[in-house]
Amino acid sequence: MQELVTDGWKPDSSLALPLHIQISNYIQAKIRSGAWPAGMRLAAQRDLARQLGVNRSTLVSALGQLTALGLIEGRRGGGTRVALSNDAHSNRAGNWNDYVEEGIHYPNLPTIQAINRLEFTKGLIRLGTGELSPELLPNETMKSILADLSRQSLPLSYEEPLGSLQLRTAISKELSNIGIHAAPSSILILSGALQGLQLIGQGLLPRGSTLLLEKPSYLYSIHSFQSVGVKLYGLPMDSEGLMTQGIEAEVHRTKASLLYTIPTYHNPTGILMTEERRHLLMNTTRALGLPILEDGAYQDLWLDNPPPPSLKAMDREGRVLHLGTLSKTVSPGLRIGWAVGPEPVIRRLADIKMQSDYGSSSLSQLLAAKWLEEGYHARHCEVLRMELRRRRDAVLDMLSTHFGHLASWNRPTGGFYIWLSLNKPLPLTKLFKAALEVGLLLNTGDLYNRSDARHLRLSYAYASLTELEIGIKRLAELVSSF
Repeated sequence: MQELVTDGWKPDSSLALPLHIQISNYIQAKIRSGAWPAGMRLAAQRDLARQLGVNRSTLVSALGQLTALGLIEGRRGGGTRVALSNDAHSNRAGNWNDYVEEGIHYPNLPTIQAINRLEFTKGLIRLGTGELSPELLPNETMKSILADLSRQSLPLSYEEPLGSLQLRTAISKELSNIGIHAAPSSILILSGALQGLQLIGQGLLPRGSTLLLEKPSYLYSIHSFQSVGVKLYGLPMDSEGLMTQGIEAEVHRTKASLLYTIPTYHNPTGILMTEERRHLLMNTTRALGLPILEDGAYQDLWLDNPPPPSLKAMDREGRVLHLGTLSKTVSPGLRIGWAVGPEPVIRRLADIKMQSDYGSSSLSQLLAAKWLEEGYHARHCEVLRMELRRRRDAVLDMLSTHFGHLASWNRPTGGFYIWLSLNKPLPLTKLFKAALEVGLLLNTGDLYNRSDARHLRLSYAYASLTELEIGIKRLAELVSSF
């Protein structure tokens, strides 16, 4: 059940009007405008008080006033909801509540929904965020490119179905540097790599089919495939990446249609699949006739040595679909990614994309093309690797200081993430909520493997080193208290 949440509004303590009346007025306005319709559930009191920045007693006073007005009601076991109208007809007619949970696309996990909201809350230390800190983004360079573009004619119309030829040509050249030889006709421009997952789920896999993947995996934290009726089956990993021994048996048992993998700086574990394991995976899947979807989002973010060749670089049969993006290295707000694969597959995905959004932003595509063509990407990545390496090493030192007796962890050679393995299982949902109370936003392991009770995904890419020092110390104290 979806919960109603505030949109960042907080009562103003400088006003003469008491806080609880400000809150009551705010919620009344939401209800009377129809923004919060009858039957919808409010967030739990503790969560709502935190969103509003008030203590619980203040919130209780506001809710009491709203209950007296008949605008909200408590239900045993069902929390607090917007009250139904006395007019039964008005409760039935035009009521969107019945539709909120009924669409074919699954809602995000509750914790993911909370993270997506809370990432914009000031004062929280984001220990698991999978994006670059604003200070690591190439703001000045982008301003310079935009200034140059402002002096020329701009593409204000739609692009062709595959995307800008200029950008696809630039990506083709960029990919050739890592051994992926793909003509522009084999490349589709996406609004971020996540769109590629959605298009593949909608257009290439029949309902009821099975997709194999690593467990844990980022893919478990979203519903791109489950929403179209595709089942996920997880395979174990070790320090060298996805283990191949059980693939044949699972393909025969589940009739799997596709294998999804993040071989380079895996999300969430940070594991780099070895070159030997990559060859073994390619040989195993070739014998089974199993296509591969390779997520290369972190491919450019090596910190110590360049990674082994991507699976797509090893592919001579057109069995590998490769996804790439600029979101992790350049700008998540640019919303530019790409899919690389056989031309008929790429054209099929392009047709679905045209039905979805009629193409990614023409302006973003031009900006990305200039970024790649003029060599900015290589220079930026060199500086970025240096800074991420410094952050990684600092966080590893912090963990040695504060978590030596509480957990173990890997030493990632690229990407954003350290996979923290707690010495004992903990109730991760409770840990998530307790962390919020002390100003920490966590990405817990159960987001990537539902049965996980002892892992946290830590990121050294977003929070500042000062925040990371404070946050890791505070987190260690919290874990010790459980």
